[in-house]
Amino acid sequence: MPILSELEQHPSFRKARTVLLYHSLTDEVYTHEFIETWKDKKRILLPVVCGDCLELREYSGKAQTAQGCFGITEPLGLPFTDYNKIDLVIVPGVAFDRNRNRLGRGKGYYDKLLPLIKAQKIGLCFPFQLIEQVPVEPFDIGMDDLIYGKCTR
Repeated sequence: MPILSELEQHPSFRKARTVLLYHSLTDEVYTHEFIETWKDKKRILLPVVCGDCLELREYSGKAQTAQGCFGITEPLGLPFTDYNKIDLVIVPGVAFDRNRNRLGRGKGYYDKLLPLIKAQKIGLCFPFQLIEQVPVEPFDIGMDDLIYGKCTR
């Protein structure tokens, strides 16, 4: 089953009203069309790079975006700060392991953001990004689940 089809069928996604997603880079699971499909059915939040941190903003359509840091399309508008209203977080990564640990790109953006959000966290990746073990630091936040195209863990 395709990766994003698995996400759509995941019980947490089905019941979620507010979902934090990401606009994919070229080496990540492509989320742009997925976001367009769901933007009118769920509240979609996307991260915006602000200095050393990620700020969240609601996505309302392509017309309300601008190209941000690292060439990522980012929504314009006011920051979304009511983290308790987030039902689900979909997280990209360079690699994940079978213990649901995540390896990011090294800037620490998600390391700073994820501890602030109590919602379930699902790592999204290609099968080849699932490796035996990623290095783990004490501040790393593990995923509650992984979707990588073959099954969920």
